[in-house]
Amino acid sequence: MTTDADHRHDPKPPGTTAHRDGHRATATGHPDGPATTGTAGHDPGRADTAPATLPGRLATATGPADGNRATDTTDRRDGHTTTGTSTAHRDGPTPTGTDQLSAESVRHAAKVAGRDLDEMQARHRLSTETAAAVVAAGFARHFVPREFGGTAGSFAALLSASAELARTCASTAWCATLYAAHGRFAGYLPAPGQRALWAGSPDVPIAASIMPPQGEAERTATGWRIRGRWAFASGADHAEWLLLACRTQDAGRPEHRLFAVPRAEAEVLDSWRSLGMRATGSHAVEVAGAEVPAHLTLTMDDLARPRPGAERCHTVPPLLAGALMFAAPALGAAEAALAVWSAGLAARTGTGAGRSAEAERVLARSSAEIGAARLLLERAADRADHAEVTPLLVAENRRDSVAAAQMCAAATDRIFRAAGSRAHAEDSALQRCWRDVSTAVSHAALGPESAAAAYAAAVLGA
Repeated sequence: MTTDADHRHDPKPPGTTAHRDGHRATATGHPDGPATTGTAGHDPGRADTAPATLPGRLATATGPADGNRATDTTDRRDGHTTTGTSTAHRDGPTPTGTDQLSAESVRHAAKVAGRDLDEMQARHRLSTETAAAVVAAGFARHFVPREFGGTAGSFAALLSASAELARTCASTAWCATLYAAHGRFAGYLPAPGQRALWAGSPDVPIAASIMPPQGEAERTATGWRIRGRWAFASGADHAEWLLLACRTQDAGRPEHRLFAVPRAEAEVLDSWRSLGMRATGSHAVEVAGAEVPAHLTLTMDDLARPRPGAERCHTVPPLLAGALMFAAPALGAAEAALAVWSAGLAARTGTGAGRSAEAERVLARSSAEIGAARLLLERAADRADHAEVTPLLVAENRRDSVAAAQMCAAATDRIFRAAGSRAHAEDSALQRCWRDVSTAVSHAALGPESAAAAYAAAVLGA
């Protein structure tokens, strides 16, 4: 999912989000979410509690530890940091530059998201506290280069953390994963552009709307001027920067160009209303006319070129791990659906005397599919982290990630149908999981036709 943008130099205080509906939601400059239960234990009839932990997954939540970030930046487009007076308070364990999304910090983010779940679903965006917990857990810095204090982490660690977070709230996991992904893209900006984003801190959430290109861009003496509307900028309410794409020309050749714009220069439109993934805040954004210097722009072709001497995460093409990252929240939500339904089935049938053969078949087949989906995604993440990059490998990773997402959707749909009328209740956690998986898997990055065509071309020839 991508982002929203537009700002008309409204003199609002730092850390606020302007919405076209006339309301301003105070923010810490980061993601959205709701509030009140942990990840230990789950009442199948409640939508605001997290499912019991499956074997092999992260265990129960722990209490928060405080993490503070004492400085803010006001205008970093010139590559220099201007220190502000606002304090972004991020509850929970604060990672160091080498932390790979620790289990403790991810559990804390899940606990905050579970607590705020109802609020976030109703407001169509993450709560301020949930967004802050996501950033404190290390998602925004996960792919930031180490020279700026980032983790330059692995795809395997991101997959694990995203799926775990999605077991409580898939919307939160979606935004968290995209904050990481967009930080990876920003790592391909020229060096002055990277300093503009991260000189003060690597914990900078970046939202984006880059597919398809939208808006208008024109060259200026120092760079570009962009204006227009961009749809589906997930997590824009709590972002500090936006990546927005336009069609441009270079010597008559078309370009797909990305522009980094401070969030303060965009207006978030309260436009996201969806069946599932309701709390992602995937609103549209508008920009009235932002000046973007040359060092804050890059092309999609740049993302396909490995950065010389860079960490592994900045040497692989976007398509190698793109579908993988979109599939990760769907995996966690499917695992949650299985846990919720299984717990309800056990509670109703006890030792099995009243259990139907059909319920047993649904349990066996769905658990096998979801387990196979995890194995496929873990293999794709491992290849993205370690394997030699070839066109066939890229096509295989995309194939496997899409297949895993389809398995999660099929299994969740089967479980939802087997649950009967109780799953249709408004506060049903199973219904929310089903809606979230259905919406996530409909994303274009997980389209089976294009993945199949790319794989066939790699194996059989174009």
